[in-house]
Amino acid sequence: MRRDIVFSAEWDDRAAELRGDAPAISALIADPATRVLPLWRGRPLVAGEGREAAGWLVPDHPVLAHATEAWIFLGRHEGVARFAVDVSTWRPEYLDEAAMAGFFDPVDYHHPSLPTDHVFSELRGLMMSLPSADAAMASSARALLNWHRSHRFCSSCGQPSAMTMSGWQRRCPACNAQHFPRTDPVVIMLVLRGNKVLLGRSPGWPEGMYSALAGFVEPGESLEAAVRREVREETGVAVGAVRYVAGQPWAWPNSLMLGFVAEARDEAITLDPAELEDAIWLSREDMVDVVAGLHPTVRRPRSGAIAHELIMRWLSGEIG
Repeated sequence: MRRDIVFSAEWDDRAAELRGDAPAISALIADPATRVLPLWRGRPLVAGEGREAAGWLVPDHPVLAHATEAWIFLGRHEGVARFAVDVSTWRPEYLDEAAMAGFFDPVDYHHPSLPTDHVFSELRGLMMSLPSADAAMASSARALLNWHRSHRFCSSCGQPSAMTMSGWQRRCPACNAQHFPRTDPVVIMLVLRGNKVLLGRSPGWPEGMYSALAGFVEPGESLEAAVRREVREETGVAVGAVRYVAGQPWAWPNSLMLGFVAEARDEAITLDPAELEDAIWLSREDMVDVVAGLHPTVRRPRSGAIAHELIMRWLSGEIG
């Protein structure tokens, strides 16, 4: 049985009806059975030598004292109330700012009050190790915290806003405007022509890494039109039929990846260097080598990313 696309799994109950019930939320926060997932600079706490579990903490754990805002109520899973909280005010003894500013930060950070196998780790490096529900909850928490961090002021009047509804809304005390979490739709498409697939790479990516083409949906645009426009803008390739395959929440920072397969009408590439560094056609046989790590120049997308999932479904014959 195929594993859920990473970050797209459903946990038991989001319990949205409790978000505005302050007494109920307060009771859950006070309940020692409740579990809290701290995130530091967008990195969830994980546990185990193989980083195989989220680092859920009891409500009175000292790490949570670093929180400066209210906890976000995620719901219930396996009979336990689940919250998330930002503890980014903590300052570790060693901080690799250069690595944190790069494409991917492999450095783990350990808080002294935690066991040695509990670390704050980059979520993209955990996609294939965390249980599906833990990964989904961590992703949702990261996306919400990203939104709160970047939307502290009311877009209507400019005054500071405040977190409400257990982290799922913000409200402006000055003008009473309500603000809801932002989700940006992104189309990502496996463009096919016969036995070939079109892949591209952006500047700054790891050497040799290619992936499916992708881009944001514009206002007033259908998803299908966005697929055709993005492919044409980035590579000059015209696209005909478009079919939806699957989606993936992607909390970098607040995207929803919408995966498609698209049929190219031609293979002539006219690259837009403002969009892509390179684009290439690869045969199915080439892609088998790429996925196996045997291709001399091309590296595949990261396992767990929807681009990788689309490629694997094409190679298996499920789509195409």
